[in-house]
Amino acid sequence: MSAAAMIVALATESAFGWPDRVFRTIGHPVTWLGRLINHMDARFNLSEDAPAERRKWGRITLLIVVLVAVLPTLLIAAILPEGWLGIIATGLLAAPLVAPRSMYTHVADVAAPLRDGDLSQARLAVAKIVGRDPQNLSSQGVSRAAIESLAENTSDGIVAPVFWGVLFGLPGIAAYKAVNTADSMIAHKTERHLHFGRAAASLDDLANWLPARLTALMICVVQPNILRALTVTFQDASQHRSPNAGWPEAAMAGALDVRLSGPRSYPEGPSEDAFLNAVADDPTPVDIDRALSLYLRVICLLAVLLFFVAIT
Repeated sequence: MSAAAMIVALATESAFGWPDRVFRTIGHPVTWLGRLINHMDARFNLSEDAPAERRKWGRITLLIVVLVAVLPTLLIAAILPEGWLGIIATGLLAAPLVAPRSMYTHVADVAAPLRDGDLSQARLAVAKIVGRDPQNLSSQGVSRAAIESLAENTSDGIVAPVFWGVLFGLPGIAAYKAVNTADSMIAHKTERHLHFGRAAASLDDLANWLPARLTALMICVVQPNILRALTVTFQDASQHRSPNAGWPEAAMAGALDVRLSGPRSYPEGPSEDAFLNAVADDPTPVDIDRALSLYLRVICLLAVLLFFVAIT
């Protein structure tokens, strides 16, 4: 039942996304969680507290955020009917928590101004999907950032929530999104969040371990030179500073035969990361379109896999 519901969720979000009018009116489930996380961060992450105290409140914050996300979905799941009506209802409720259309749109919004030679607009667009400072990025740097974000978020934004939704239904996907949202907001290696966000970072790493590797495998499978992509993935994934993001990013680098990652600048300071597929050239705006085409094939493969899980 859960696999079929995840097909409904993917199809619904792919068809409709999350309309701007709805977002302006009520926000989005992730933004609701974000407000709670911001409140807890401001209230309990106190600079005068010792590191151990800040870690304790970080764990409490994570627990509260997960409970707020999961408890309503447990109640909803308990009252949903059996059969196809329940599958469709579950899928519709889960649809905002997967993002195939939204992710495609955000990355395509970076590619369009680059094709027109409008680097300033491209930097503004890529700033919406990456954490690094885009102000000094060249066209190749913007292209690299967009493709990296697409690769990582194929795992974090689509494969991982679907994975946990298949295993545990609506509560599973809600719990994952709570953890992932907390990780994106408070699990930074800054003075403020180094201790407070540690629990969120650790649990997010655990939740994404298998989905990241499944995503990398799917990226390798849906393009012609599977061997090259697999070789780059297994050689370079471990060089990434993230134990999970390196897998889909290395797979994407190998699949497109471009280099990704490498040194970049974040608000908390520069990061001298290693390049993935370092022997290749930097990506260009054309490679963003190639990455989006590859991304669509991954989504189709995911839907096929869900179908086979649903009928077994």
